[in-house]
Amino acid sequence: MTASVLALCVAAPAFALGPADAVRGEQVYARCQACHALAVDRVGPHHCGLFGRLAGSVPGFAYSPAMKNSHIVWNDKTLDRFLAKPLAMVPGTAMTYDGVPDPQERADLIAYLKHANDTPECAASSSAKH
Repeated sequence: MTASVLALCVAAPAFALGPADAVRGEQVYARCQACHALAVDRVGPHHCGLFGRLAGSVPGFAYSPAMKNSHIVWNDKTLDRFLAKPLAMVPGTAMTYDGVPDPQERADLIAYLKHANDTPECAASSSAKH
């Protein structure tokens, strides 16, 4: 191998993510719906208004002490890390789901959650709380 080809091989990531796709993310979110919904609390808290929200802060939802004390603010990076391995990021969380190991699926899911925040379902949920 020439030095330039070797340099490319070393510098290239082990995988390359495609662009995040909210439509594919909605399909991933279907797995979450056993416990979560966009606009209402279920076994897990609702996801409307998730970005920028402090973890463990939905009024009236019974979070684990671990989540309440995590001091996480939800954004692309913290969601990606949490979704990869929830129990590793927040030991003691009540969320027992093993996570979404595939980085592309996590990126798609995060894109969907961002998009969903602008849907009529989330808008109605937000206006009902004010």
